[in-house]
Amino acid sequence: MNKTGIFLAFGILLSACNNKKQIPDVSAIKVDIRLERFDKDLFAIDSDHVLPALNQLDQKYPILTSIFLRNILGLDSISTLPGVKRFLHLSQGLYDTVKNVFRTTDGIEKDFRKGFQFVKYYFPDYHVPVIATIVGPVDAMAQAESGPTPDFLRPGLLGISLQFYLGKSFSLYNNAFFIDNVAPAYRSRRFSKEYIIADAMQLVVNDLFPDQSGGKPLVEQMIEKGKQWYLLDKFLPLTPDSVKTGYTQQQLEWCRENEGLIWSYIVKNEDLYSLNPSVIQTYIGEGPFTQGFSQELSPGNIGQWVGWQIVKKFIDRNPGLQPGEVMRTEAKQILEEAKYKPK
Repeated sequence: MNKTGIFLAFGILLSACNNKKQIPDVSAIKVDIRLERFDKDLFAIDSDHVLPALNQLDQKYPILTSIFLRNILGLDSISTLPGVKRFLHLSQGLYDTVKNVFRTTDGIEKDFRKGFQFVKYYFPDYHVPVIATIVGPVDAMAQAESGPTPDFLRPGLLGISLQFYLGKSFSLYNNAFFIDNVAPAYRSRRFSKEYIIADAMQLVVNDLFPDQSGGKPLVEQMIEKGKQWYLLDKFLPLTPDSVKTGYTQQQLEWCRENEGLIWSYIVKNEDLYSLNPSVIQTYIGEGPFTQGFSQELSPGNIGQWVGWQIVKKFIDRNPGLQPGEVMRTEAKQILEEAKYKPK
């Protein structure tokens, strides 16, 4: 096939996929994306003039500077100066790697602009935050309602921690202390720049519709978390499912090929309305695989994937619902109306 034929075939395939997912045209939606490099300004500080430099940093980033010093570095008014000096000294090598990996943020800005165009399409009143990149300690991640995350969202501010996106082969991620205390290998394999947009937009999803799964029975938690991935897919329809879910492509294919087996196993071996934390953790918690399934091919957190499929079936039976309506629908109703019976 000649080049023209190849591109034509690819274009037809892409168009067919887009039509199948019913991806809206958001190109006319204007979104003002401001991506600020807090990390560059921080590491430009002269260690002999820390105090005036911090005052200038605070003037430029009045919200973020306080968050970074207190919440991320854990410093108080007394320890600020020596603490900042120590951090900059110890982290210079890390920042050199960041500068090499993120020589430009043009691609990141493009991804965020497109993502927020979809957010504004479905939720026009959503206020797009300023996006700021930081480089903080590598021994702790931010805490969100959905669990540990490299990034954080505050009113008007989305922080991206670049030290957690240096590529899965980055030596520090393979350090025994890091693996045992920060992120195991199945988690750090996603510490690459292509995951920035999905990680950050998951925070936006939770900002719009906070996770309501806590304390609910197993199947309802699966569906509530499935709703989160449903909305994430609406915001990032062109992003691979492997990036949005965190599964490998092989794990995704295994799930699709064994959807009926997965559901059948859960129904036969568990009480769908169990409140047992260990049972819920088995299917909802992250891990290298899901207990009871293939250790080589199954992903962890398989319950959220099943919940996502149940939500899709519910939408197939209620095609007129808007994303906001789906997100506000109770898990019980979704389960009843989905009539989920995969083969």
